[in-house]
Amino acid sequence: MDSKRLDELLAKYWNCQTTLEEEQELRRYLTENDVPDDVMPVASLFRYFEQQGKMAVQNDFDRTVMQKVVQANRARSGKLKALVSYSLRIAAGVAVLVAAIVLVRQELRKSDSVAVNGELVDTFDDPKEAFKETKRALEMISKGFGRAEQQAKKINTFNEAQEKIQRQLNKNKEL
Repeated sequence: MDSKRLDELLAKYWNCQTTLEEEQELRRYLTENDVPDDVMPVASLFRYFEQQGKMAVQNDFDRTVMQKVVQANRARSGKLKALVSYSLRIAAGVAVLVAAIVLVRQELRKSDSVAVNGELVDTFDDPKEAFKETKRALEMISKGFGRAEQQAKKINTFNEAQEKIQRQLNKNKEL
């Protein structure tokens, strides 16, 4: 390429007026040939751009970014799961308590109460006997709660073991 053409292309390049073909011609000449000393700084710049264009972004970068995103999502979903789990446990406990109260009240009304003129009348004349019967009913409910608590502990142990295994599997996948 003669110096006149080179100067013309460089002037157009610096004014952002080159076409893609002219730019490719300029790039090819400055990166592949020996150039005059006065255009050596420009040739160095074009060679630098060529080198940087050939360098590939490491695959580790993409993988690292994706791992960070996945970990952040897991942390958020783990907190949400814990919140939902605790909320459901509380709701289940309240539901069992309400159901027990309703059932006990219905059973007591059926078996121990007599209606006189549309009003319920106590069947116990002795307060000590009424206290014993109430105590017996509450003990029965307490035993039921004790069994339910044991089952809930078993389920909780199972859930913890499952989460531990899941974490270990996820660690192995990351490696």
